[in-house]
Amino acid sequence: MKRLGLVGLLGAVLLGCCESGDAVRCFDKQYEHKGRCCNRCQPGEKLVSECNGTEHSVCARCESGHYQRGWTKEKHCAPHDICEDNAGLIVKTPGNATHNTVCQCRAGTHCSDASCQTCVENQPCQRGFGFVAAKAMAQMSSPCEPCAEGTFSNVSSKTEPCHPWTSCEDKGLVVKAKGTNTSDVICDPRRRLQQQIEDGKPGAIMEAKQPEEMGEEEVFPVQETLLGGQPVAQEDGKESRISEQERL
Repeated sequence: MKRLGLVGLLGAVLLGCCESGDAVRCFDKQYEHKGRCCNRCQPGEKLVSECNGTEHSVCARCESGHYQRGWTKEKHCAPHDICEDNAGLIVKTPGNATHNTVCQCRAGTHCSDASCQTCVENQPCQRGFGFVAAKAMAQMSSPCEPCAEGTFSNVSSKTEPCHPWTSCEDKGLVVKAKGTNTSDVICDPRRRLQQQIEDGKPGAIMEAKQPEEMGEEEVFPVQETLLGGQPVAQEDGKESRISEQERL
């Protein structure tokens, strides 16, 4: 086995490499260069020059508009993607030294394919289908989904989601007609009132009666008749009669 001299051993320690015979084994964040292990540049940097017998690798920060995601020995950083306005793209997340720019389609459009280089206009979600904002943000397909049980959409729209059915019970009513994926529930107030009457709830019968059904009690005008010097109430239309004894 080849023996390392003192200088070679110090160089190996300095550059972080291990040598076994003629083979050079480097650590994960290193690479082999001319029989030596050189350090890779960290994310956000690029390699300027390789290491040598006495110096480590020289790295520099990526220039503006470029990025490097991982540890590298590359001498150039990758340029950020450009979100082309004429392709319908806008910036979702700006790029930096370690990450690329993320583009997305404008509102009302979605990616034409997985590469998302261009956008196509959304078709309106038909009746029974609703617009799903989260799906639109994914930008991979038309953001329309069938309305789930308990929801409906009765319009064709690029923006309207499926709406939940009305709760008749919350309104103190009962269901007259069940909802569908294209129509809301129809509530029936009269059936609820009838149910209250049958249950004997106070006030339900009075509420059910219409004013014309209640009628009004006949009230006769009242006039006064003197009786023994004192006025006595006498209903109009009834003859006032005083006994013979009272007249004496």
